[in-house]
Amino acid sequence: MAKPRKPKPEDPKPANSGAVVRHQKLCLSIDTNLRRIYGYTQLEIEVPDIGIVGLHAENLGIESVLVDGDLTEFEYYPHNQGADSEKRWASAVSSPISAADAAAAAYVTALEMELIPNLLINCCNKMQIEPVNTETNGDQSSAEVKQNVKSIRVNYWVEKMETGIHFEDNVVHTDNQLRRSRCWFPCIDGNNQRCCYDLEFTVAHNLVAVSNGTLLYQVLSRDDPPHKTYVYRLDVPVTSQWISLAVGPFEILPDQHNGLISHMCLPPDLPKLRNTVEFFHSAFSEYEQYLDAKFPFGSYKQVFLSPEMAISSSNFGASLSILSSQVLFDEKVIDQTIDTCIKLAFALARQWFGVYITPEAPNDEWLLDGLAGFLTDLFIKKFLGNNEARYRRYKANCAVCKADDSGATALGSSFACKDLYGTHSIGLLGNIRSWKSVAILQMLEKQMGPDFFKKILQAIIYRAQNTTCPVRSLSTKEFRHFANKIGNLERPFLKEFFPRWVGSYGCPVLRMGFSYNKRKNIIELAVLRECTATIDSSVSVLNANPDSENHDGDIGWPGVMTVRVYELDGMSDHPDLPMAGDAWQLLEIACHSKLAARRYQKPKKGSKPDGSDDNGDIPTVDMRSSVESPLLWIRADPEMEYLAEIHFNQPVQMWINQLEKDEDVVAQAQAITALESLPELSFSVVKALNNFLTDSKAFWRVRIEAAFALASTSSEETDFTGLQHLVKFYKSRRFDADIGLPKPNDFRDFPEYFVLEAIPRAVAMVRAADRKSPREAVEFVLQLLKSMVFLSSLLKRIDRLLQFDRLMPSYNGILTTSCIRTLAQIALKLSGFIHLDHVFELIKPFRDFETIWQVRIEASRALLDLEFHCNGIDAALLLFIKYIEEEPSLRGQVKLGVHAMRLCQIQAGSVSNEDIKETTLVALLQLLESRTAFNNVFLRHYLFCILQVLAGRSPTLYGLPKDKLPRIGDVEICHEQKNNFAALVAEMKPSQPSADNPSLHDTSAIPEASKELDTVSNSHERKTAVVKIRVKQSATTSKAEEADNGTVERSQGGERSQGKHHDTDRGATSSVSVDAPQRNSAEAVSISNQNIEEVNSFHDHGSRITASIGSAKIASEGDNFGKELQCTADSDNVSVHPDDPSSPSIIQDNYVDAEAQKYASLQTLSVSRHDGFSLGAVDSPFREKEKGKKKKKKEKKVKENKRKREDHKGDRDNPEYLEKKRLKKEKKQKEKEMAMLLSEVKATSTELRDKKEEPTSLTDLPGKKEEVDISSATVQLKPSDPHKVAETRSEPKEGTSAPPKFRIKIKNKTLNKS
Repeated sequence: MAKPRKPKPEDPKPANSGAVVRHQKLCLSIDTNLRRIYGYTQLEIEVPDIGIVGLHAENLGIESVLVDGDLTEFEYYPHNQGADSEKRWASAVSSPISAADAAAAAYVTALEMELIPNLLINCCNKMQIEPVNTETNGDQSSAEVKQNVKSIRVNYWVEKMETGIHFEDNVVHTDNQLRRSRCWFPCIDGNNQRCCYDLEFTVAHNLVAVSNGTLLYQVLSRDDPPHKTYVYRLDVPVTSQWISLAVGPFEILPDQHNGLISHMCLPPDLPKLRNTVEFFHSAFSEYEQYLDAKFPFGSYKQVFLSPEMAISSSNFGASLSILSSQVLFDEKVIDQTIDTCIKLAFALARQWFGVYITPEAPNDEWLLDGLAGFLTDLFIKKFLGNNEARYRRYKANCAVCKADDSGATALGSSFACKDLYGTHSIGLLGNIRSWKSVAILQMLEKQMGPDFFKKILQAIIYRAQNTTCPVRSLSTKEFRHFANKIGNLERPFLKEFFPRWVGSYGCPVLRMGFSYNKRKNIIELAVLRECTATIDSSVSVLNANPDSENHDGDIGWPGVMTVRVYELDGMSDHPDLPMAGDAWQLLEIACHSKLAARRYQKPKKGSKPDGSDDNGDIPTVDMRSSVESPLLWIRADPEMEYLAEIHFNQPVQMWINQLEKDEDVVAQAQAITALESLPELSFSVVKALNNFLTDSKAFWRVRIEAAFALASTSSEETDFTGLQHLVKFYKSRRFDADIGLPKPNDFRDFPEYFVLEAIPRAVAMVRAADRKSPREAVEFVLQLLKSMVFLSSLLKRIDRLLQFDRLMPSYNGILTTSCIRTLAQIALKLSGFIHLDHVFELIKPFRDFETIWQVRIEASRALLDLEFHCNGIDAALLLFIKYIEEEPSLRGQVKLGVHAMRLCQIQAGSVSNEDIKETTLVALLQLLESRTAFNNVFLRHYLFCILQVLAGRSPTLYGLPKDKLPRIGDVEICHEQKNNFAALVAEMKPSQPSADNPSLHDTSAIPEASKELDTVSNSHERKTAVVKIRVKQSATTSKAEEADNGTVERSQGGERSQGKHHDTDRGATSSVSVDAPQRNSAEAVSISNQNIEEVNSFHDHGSRITASIGSAKIASEGDNFGKELQCTADSDNVSVHPDDPSSPSIIQDNYVDAEAQKYASLQTLSVSRHDGFSLGAVDSPFREKEKGKKKKKKEKKVKENKRKREDHKGDRDNPEYLEKKRLKKEKKQKEKEMAMLLSEVKATSTELRDKKEEPTSLTDLPGKKEEVDISSATVQLKPSDPHKVAETRSEPKEGTSAPPKFRIKIKNKTLNKS
């Protein structure tokens, strides 16, 4: 019997044990005239034991920070301060391959730095520990340490509205780009932080502010002019990514059928909005009915903005979707209807799965994306028809099978998620992953049945809406558990299904053929199973998954595939094809129909067995076999139970039977594809395609496929019969018989309109043997344009259409964009007759910024095409960079980036080996690191992809050789670490295991430091790597403590104030310099008090140098002054502790976690620590006694616990017992933690009392009024010498007595890349 699952908390503490946001309030005042935003945000945060809270903030001006109402210190350093990289890249880039490596290094570094908090707030001024109540009770756990919850208020203003939030005239709106919420309000911008929000926005009285949650009330001020404040409350915990805002003079259209729904747009778009959203209440009700739950948010708002304002056609937020007005349409437009309905339905489904139900980890995002797509498919099936849903799913599956060949499409792979850094949802890769997610869920639905799958989704929503213990996160493991418990799928099947389909990549490729055995009346089916991915890579991914049992090299898939046989007596299914085992399989399928015993008749002269009249065609063996068997046609996987690519070989007549008699749209589409790809075409195939095209009862999308198949099969061999059928079909329905010209469009029959619309495109695709269009096709197209045969008249016709579109603009400028595209194509095809410069000048005016967005982008793309075909890819890329810098809209930049990447892919697939200049590559790298790319994460990704394609690589982050990437410089990597809190940044960063993702930082050498002296300070103005020493004094020497603490405070606060930001430019160095201040005897450090002097060095981001001055004993006055300085060098970013296990700053109890260790180090140091590391090398005899006592006590407890386990052996499955046991374990851990803290303090005070009489202080030495100086304690660290000990003597100053000697031991720990 399975153990009962423990309830999962709503907002689990992050694995990194950082700050946890409980609630956040956002109050902003927005001035559209001055383009200014100012206000504050207030967060209730559980402060970690270290006392420092890290937030994300970019493009913000931080005025002040308050903790519980008191001003506090903070450090703020924006990440996006790009340096001038032209000189660096000019020397590093010599070829497309080196440019691709540099782009990968820069891109990955930028993505990693975005994970690091950059607004560090000191919350430890008043942090206290409450004593732990050690009383125990059988049913009640001990009192725990009170959680350190602080109220943090950040007063700020938005400096640059370039990303995250945008101003367009009197409209303000946000976008949900990846990690860009920080650009308009400080937050913890991560997927593991969810909280409720209170939102207040003050705008002009004539504007409307739309945000997340429920609108509580509006307040109109008495100012002149008055302002209006909109107050929203979001009671559902969400991540900061889903906080959205739209402000503008919106027209509000309440839904007539559902009061929770509101639609908003700008005034000119209101008529189209009314027509567009008439269906929406049906989708809203359908989702609620299917999930058996009410909409999780109090209301739902849809805001439609101009397309040039939004970065994408849809931006999602909690209870709010911001969409492009390009999707709106009026009653005269039908082309946009289906796409708009699907887009709005998906935005609504995303509210349920993605915003309300969130992924538990990054590798669970595929599940929420797939569930949202699954809900959208339900809407399509219900309101657009089953044919539309199946056809879309079939086409999506075909696209996935062609692209699922690399680890970038491994949905649940943690390796892929770490490599992609959240970019897996951008571009074509995002679509492929989305389609694959939906296909996998539909496969599970086929296995368990639609009713059971529906119950699983209802159970997920039910537990999220549970009032006692809501769980609003979902993981792949939990969904697999639901599939077993609710879906009744067997565990062995699920144990193979999820690792193979979710954790790996590659789809099955089946090549099938059959032979009919007339004597046995059976079908002998031969199957060869392959994979879209390489066998070695698929097996390696499977073996890396611990849940997979497929370790023997077999790359099969779980389950069996069904083969459906259509015979004369009916149809029968045969689930006999296993998807695992031998790659070659031979199946025997029994037939239920029998042919009557009759004599084979020879076909008549001049006719074919299929009934078609042909002059001299010899019937093939395949056709004859179809006549001699009772089989009509055969299909593999008819219900799309597998995401597979199937190549089935059957006679031509059987394909024709499948096209004409099978009512499934997928079967019809498969038959058309097979007939179109036949090497030799007969008139019977053309006739079957034409009959299907003219059949008005057939699905219109498949009819369009038949039209394009007729165009592709038209050739001299068939006397262009397909072309004749296409022209005849179009003229019979669209031409006026009296005048011989096209009639106006008839929109009464939508399917017929779409089919007729596709005919001219199909006719234009017909090619003769010389790859030119036949005369009949040209005459037909010119007749539609009402033009003459001459080229000049055609150009005049295009010019007239452009002028007509200026006077009466078409829908979204489609007429002008079509004319621009046509001009570019004519110029490229007829370059010998038309001067390309003339066409360039004709198109260039359409790039004017006063033209609508769609026309401007189409003109830019056409000019890029002309430049590419005339002057090559290098000139096209330079023109692309120019257009990017000029394009004001983010969405236009994205469109140009996609087009430039396509041109690079065309260049990579061509025979030409054109060299790209280094200046062009450097310009692309500069653009990649510029603010333009930072403001547009989609453009930045496409710039990276362009450089990868130019180097012949795949346009993805997955699989980059990160250990071989070039180092991009210390300044660019670590220029942010310029403050006292910077050492904490590495701890607050989300965990990225170095074993899976090797660091980009080069650890082959440690930078060389300068040998100049400096005082103990922050050292912000120097470029050398200087070790800083902070001195800690005990309470027994108050005078020395006051003197030393005064020195430390001056060193820490000399250059720091509240909110003061220091810009530092630290160059590369290759050695470590230990610098100390010059002190006289009055200011000397008292060594007798066992001071632990902390040393921090800010140098290379990949290394951390820490030093501690241990105990030093002076034998006599004449002896040399001995002192040991131990330095530990670590080239990794992880925490480094001294090797001495007896250090009083290190907690040795294995039961105390890392947070307790950091907390203990804070309590043992009187000077507040800001790096989070415990540093010390002092041995304590009292600690040895404590360890001995603990060992005995531990052995006694082990025996007692063994006896208790035997007593409670029968209660192991009791949830109450398990919960009690967990609480008791936590209590014991906290008791041990506090005991260790007390013992640390006691041990330190005992040592100080014992050594009180020893004259170890410099002030106690008679006549020793000398200054301690470390003038050149420089040690060269080499990776080859991991443990090197060197002695360095300091040079004595003039007028001083015997110089002190220092023995320095350096330990260098290189990065483990295994």
